Amino acid sequence: MSMPTGIFSAQELIEDENGDLIPGSRPIGTNKGGMVSWVVNMKTPEYPEGREVVFIANDVTVQSGSFGVEEDEHYLRASKFARARGLPRVYIACNAGARIGLVNELKPKFQIKFSDPESPSKGFEYLYLTDEDYKALPEGTVNAHEVTEGWAIDDIIGTNHGIGVENLQGSGMIAGETSKAYDEIFTLSYVTGRSVGIGAYLVRLGQRIIQMKQGPMILTGFSALNKLLGSEVYNSQDQLGGPQIMFPNGVSHEIVNDDQEGVASILQWLSFVPEDVTATPACRPCADPVDRDVEFRPTPTPYDPRLMLAGTSDEKGFFDDGSFKEYLAGWGKSVIVGRGRLGGIPMGAIAVETRLVEQVIPADPADVNSREAILPQAGQVLFPDSSYKTAQAIRDFGKEGMPVMIFANWRGFSGGSRDMAGEILKFGAMIVDALREYEHPVYIYLPPHGELRGGSWVVVDPTINEEKMSMYADPDSRGGILEPAGIIEVKFREKDQVGVMHRLDPQLQLLDSELEGVDGLDEETGKSIKEQIGARENELKGVYTQVATEFADLHDKTGRMKAKGVIKAAVPWNRSREFFYYLAQRRILEDEFIVQVKKADSTMDTAAASGVLESMYSGDWDDNKAMIDFFSSNTEAIASKVSEIKKDAVAAQIETLQQELDQL
Repeated sequence: MSMPTGIFSAQELIEDENGDLIPGSRPIGTNKGGMVSWVVNMKTPEYPEGREVVFIANDVTVQSGSFGVEEDEHYLRASKFARARGLPRVYIACNAGARIGLVNELKPKFQIKFSDPESPSKGFEYLYLTDEDYKALPEGTVNAHEVTEGWAIDDIIGTNHGIGVENLQGSGMIAGETSKAYDEIFTLSYVTGRSVGIGAYLVRLGQRIIQMKQGPMILTGFSALNKLLGSEVYNSQDQLGGPQIMFPNGVSHEIVNDDQEGVASILQWLSFVPEDVTATPACRPCADPVDRDVEFRPTPTPYDPRLMLAGTSDEKGFFDDGSFKEYLAGWGKSVIVGRGRLGGIPMGAIAVETRLVEQVIPADPADVNSREAILPQAGQVLFPDSSYKTAQAIRDFGKEGMPVMIFANWRGFSGGSRDMAGEILKFGAMIVDALREYEHPVYIYLPPHGELRGGSWVVVDPTINEEKMSMYADPDSRGGILEPAGIIEVKFREKDQVGVMHRLDPQLQLLDSELEGVDGLDEETGKSIKEQIGARENELKGVYTQVATEFADLHDKTGRMKAKGVIKAAVPWNRSREFFYYLAQRRILEDEFIVQVKKADSTMDTAAASGVLESMYSGDWDDNKAMIDFFSSNTEAIASKVSEIKKDAVAAQIETLQQELDQL
C-alpha cells in the first residue's frame, strides 16, 4: 500500500451567527473561551480514503481550563455535532473543574456591621453597602434591605454570568450529554493533565479512558482535603487519582508515559472502530494468513492466556500477528479483555486467567488504622471485580460495533461470604444484561483443556441472545454443572464405586461367591473372607475413584454438548482461526443484508429476513465460505431483492392506508 497524500486535516468547529458549530478556521489562540473542538479527517489503513473524528479539548491557558457557562455550551454543541453525524468523539481533558468566582467589584465596597465596634472579635451581624455605593451598582447586582447604616446585603448576584452555581447547572448538562454520547457513538477520553470535578466525571461518563502518568483525575484537590481533615494527610494529587489509583480500580483502561504515546494509543483504538455508527467493522488488509494453524496450544496446567491470543515469538496465537492489545490490565486480573484482528476483522476479546492473581486494596492515608490488603484470586473463577470488568468490556465492544470472542474457561463464580458481600450476584447478572442487549455477533469458545461450569455457563449461554450468540468448543474442553470430582461425591459415591468393584473385579466376585457359600455355616471363615473383601476394596479404591471420575467426565465432553444442542460445533483449536474468520465474515455480510431487509420492510423480524436470504441460496447453509462467495457473486441480485421487498412493503402500506381512508 502506497502512502496517500493529505493524510491529516483539521477544521476547527466555530460558532456561526445562530450559535451553531460549523467547520472553519481562525488564527490559533484567538478563542476567548476555554473549550475548543475540531472535526478532523485522517487517512488510515482501514479507511485510505479518509475518515472523520470529532475532537473536543480544554484550553488550559484560559482560566486553567475551568468549566464556565461558555465552555459548557461549546462542549455540548460539539458533542451534539458528533452524535448527529454518528462520528467517533475524542475528549482531551486537562482542566480545573467547574469555574468558581466572586463579584470582585463589591470587595472594596462592602462594610461590616460589628456586634460591638469596640471589640470586633465578638462577631458581626451583617455585611452592608452605603446608600451611595448601593445606588451606584447596576440593577440586580445584589438583593438588599434597608438598614440604619445603608443596605444590608441578602444575596450577591453580580452582573457576570458564569461565576457560581450556574456553572454547576452547565456541568450537569454536559454530564448528561456525555452519558448520551456513550450510548449513541464511540467515545474516548485522553487525560493529558489534571482533570478535576466535572472534568473527572466527563471522562468516566465517556467510559473509555487513556490516562497519562502526570494526569490525575480527582474530585477535590489534596490541599482542600487536608484542610477538611485538619492535618497534612495527602501530599499530592496522585494519591487521590493518579495511575496507581485509577488503573487498578478499572477507571483508566490504559496508562501512557507522555502525549506522544497518548496520541498513538488514540489512533490505535480508533483503528478498531467503524467510521460511523452505521458502518460495518473497520477491516484492513491482513498479511497473516487466515488459514494458518494456531500454533500456541493451551495446556492443562496454568498458563498465560495472553499467549493464546497474541502468540509468542515462536508460536503464533489466535489473532493476527501483532494485532492484539490488552486494556484494563490493572483491574479484575482474573479476566483479560482487549481488542485484536482476525484476518483484518476487528474483534473484542475476553479470556480467562488460569493462574493465581492478587487484588491489592491500598491503605487510606486518612485512616491511621488502615492497612494495605492483598487478596488472592484463583484462576478460572469469576470474582466481583472480574465480573464487572467482563460486563463493562462487553458494553464497550457493543458501542464500538465489534463482534466478540469469549474464550470461556470458568469453573464458576466465587461464592464466599466476602464476595457475596462484595456484590458478586449483582455484577454477575450484569454480564447477562450486557449480552442480552448486544447487537453484534458473540462467539463463545471453550479452548483446549478449558471448562465452563455452573453459573459461569449460565451467564454466557447463547439462549440469552439467540440472534447474536453462538457457542463452540474444542474437543479437549469440558462443560457441565459440577467438576467430575464434585459430581461423584453426590452421584457416584463410595458405595456405588464398591458396587462396580464387585460387579467387575474377578477376585471380589470369587470372594463374594465364597462368602455366600459359608454364610451362616462357618462364622470364622466368613469373617476371614469379609476381611479379604475389605482389603481388596481398599486396594481398588484409588483406581475405581479414577474410574468414577472418568465416567462423570465423559458426560462433559463435546460429543454430549453437541448432541444436546448446547454448542453448534466442535472446533479444533489449531483450525479455530480459519473457522471463526469465515464465520465472522459471513455474519458481517448476513447481518448487513438483514438490516437492509428490515429497513425496507419494518414488519419483518430477523427470522423472516434470514428466511428471505435462505430462500435465495441453494447450497449448504452451514458452509461459511460458500455463503461468502454467494454474497460476493450476487450483489446485484441481493440489491434487487431488497428493492423488491421495499416495493411490496410500500404497496402494502398504501393499500392499508386506502382501506382506512375508505372507512372514514
